[in-house]
Amino acid sequence: MVEIPDTDREGADQCQQGAAMTVPEVQAWFVREVLPLEAVLMQFLRRSTRNHTDAEDLRQEVYMRVCEAAQSDIPHSAKSFVFTVARNLLIDRARREPIVSIEAVADLETLNVAIDEPGPDRNAIARDELRRLQAALENLPQRFRSAVVMRKVDGLSRREIAARLGITEKTVERHLTEGLRALASSFYGESTNLGRQL
Repeated sequence: MVEIPDTDREGADQCQQGAAMTVPEVQAWFVREVLPLEAVLMQFLRRSTRNHTDAEDLRQEVYMRVCEAAQSDIPHSAKSFVFTVARNLLIDRARREPIVSIEAVADLETLNVAIDEPGPDRNAIARDELRRLQAALENLPQRFRSAVVMRKVDGLSRREIAARLGITEKTVERHLTEGLRALASSFYGESTNLGRQL
C-alpha cells in the first residue's frame, strides 16, 4: 500500500474541486477517503443483498463508478457520495429483477429513496384490504388459522407444520385447503359456515 502524506483534506478538496484530476491524484484521494469506508460499505451491501457474492460485485461496481466520477470532479463528501452511488446501484438492480425480496424493499425504504409510491387512495385501499384479511383470518377455526399462518406467513413446509401441530401431512393439506377456501370466501364477501360445520 502506498503511504499518502497527511495533508489538510479540506484544503486539498477545495484545490481539486472543478478541475479534471490526474490518475495519481484520484488514486490518492481514493486510498485516503474511500477505502476506509469499505467495512461500513460492505456491511450495508450485505444487508441489502441476498448473498455475499452480490455484495462483493456491487462493491467493485461502486468503486468503479466512484473513480470514474472523481476523475472529472472530486466530491466534497466521499462518504455520502459512495453511499449514494451504492444506493442507486441497489435501486437499479431492484428495478431490473423480476422478483424483489421484501427485505430488499424494506432496506431501500430506510434510505428515504424517492421511488414511485402509490397515492393516498391506494394506501387507504390497501390498509382496508389488510383489515379485512385480518378479520377473515380471525374468523377461521384455530386449526385452519394456525396452518394457514404457518404456511403463508411463516413459510413453513407441510412437514414442518405437521410436526409442530402433531398431525399428519395429509391433515395439514386438508386444513390448508379448507382454510384458504374459507379465507377467500370470507374476504370476498361470500358467507361461509365452515367454522361451525367442523
